Amino acid sequence: MPTGVERLKKRADFLRVAGVRRRWATPGMVLQAARNSTPVDAGLLRVGFTATKKTGNAVVRNRIKRRLRALADSILPEFAKPGWDYVLIGRQSTPARPFADLEKDLILALEKVGALKEEKNV
Repeated sequence: MPTGVERLKKRADFLRVAGVRRRWATPGMVLQAARNSTPVDAGLLRVGFTATKKTGNAVVRNRIKRRLRALADSILPEFAKPGWDYVLIGRQSTPARPFADLEKDLILALEKVGALKEEKNV
């Protein structure tokens, strides 16, 4: 995992990010974002992943989360603002969507929620 990127693991963190109402839905995923309010973690990117039972059985949900983890590891360190928490929510189309399209979806979602680094506008 790249330096400066950590995983969200506590339910309270997921709920806080969901409560901020900064979200953008794309065909491949939903991105929720919130500024990290803790001064200790102010320079870190923190990301969490979820897929509901609506998306499929455990095998499908795990595949969705694996794809979202790979996506976050490749895109967030370069394109996302530090000091933010992100939650990537898988959709039913996530497992079949080409990875390049998922990358474009995430960059677009970062731009729409205001979390795209200024120097990396595409």
